[in-house]
Amino acid sequence: MDRLETRELAYFVAVAEELHFGRAAERLGMAQPPLSRAISRLERRMGVRLLERTSRRVALTDAGAVFLDESRRLLDSLDAAVRRTRRVRQPGRLVMAVRPGTASGLIAELLRSSEVGGHDVVFTHDRPAALRDGRADIALLCLGSDDLTGLRTADLTEEAPFALVPRGHPVARRPAVTVEELGRDPHFAPECPPVGLDEIIDRVALGRLVTVVGSGAAERISSEVTAVPVTDLPPTRLALAWPEGASRPAVTAFVRTARAAEARRTLDARDARDRAAADLR
Repeated sequence: MDRLETRELAYFVAVAEELHFGRAAERLGMAQPPLSRAISRLERRMGVRLLERTSRRVALTDAGAVFLDESRRLLDSLDAAVRRTRRVRQPGRLVMAVRPGTASGLIAELLRSSEVGGHDVVFTHDRPAALRDGRADIALLCLGSDDLTGLRTADLTEEAPFALVPRGHPVARRPAVTVEELGRDPHFAPECPPVGLDEIIDRVALGRLVTVVGSGAAERISSEVTAVPVTDLPPTRLALAWPEGASRPAVTAFVRTARAAEARRTLDARDARDRAAADLR
């Protein structure tokens, strides 16, 4: 069989999603008869029926359902390849995907540095998807929770868990708290809602949410919110990730610079703690 064309995949996806040739033709900006002929020709070339057609309905066959998933994946991969290729025109520039509030101090330091200055940032809760569809070249991910299939990673840092509670909450003045104790609050959400950090802080301040975030987010709380260390949760391991087979010199340079910046931050924080301890003695 001759290799299929992307145009044929796009035709099939439109029909399979609309399950109506007229709507699919309108969506594609073409007439219905040539679309119908194109789908029939595709089925003949593949030697399998993709759609069941009657005068009243269009439905996917089992083979059609499989081909729909594969066609979407192929078209998405092609779009991602085009986005990444276009960015090669700016060889030293990267787009980084970051979850709102995650390691914000480190990210700000990186973007201010001369080594990586000029890079762009995409704020999204689905950073792996941003890498796979080509919207981003590199991302800051949480090891153990994000889907890393098809991605390369480089460990970067850890974030300690903190509970965000309203200022007047019963545990607000505690030196630490456990997840079990937080669970007694009817507003406790074990998983941080997939919204921006500002909205999360507003919900907590209004007494409508108690949740756990990383130390990077805890650094940005308002005066109406208190961050309390959570003792029975492990730190979140953060890593930089990028697509396998899509590495660029700029990615390698970014990883090297990020690790150096985090090492400086860790050393500065340790020195600050030592000075504070010395002042107390």
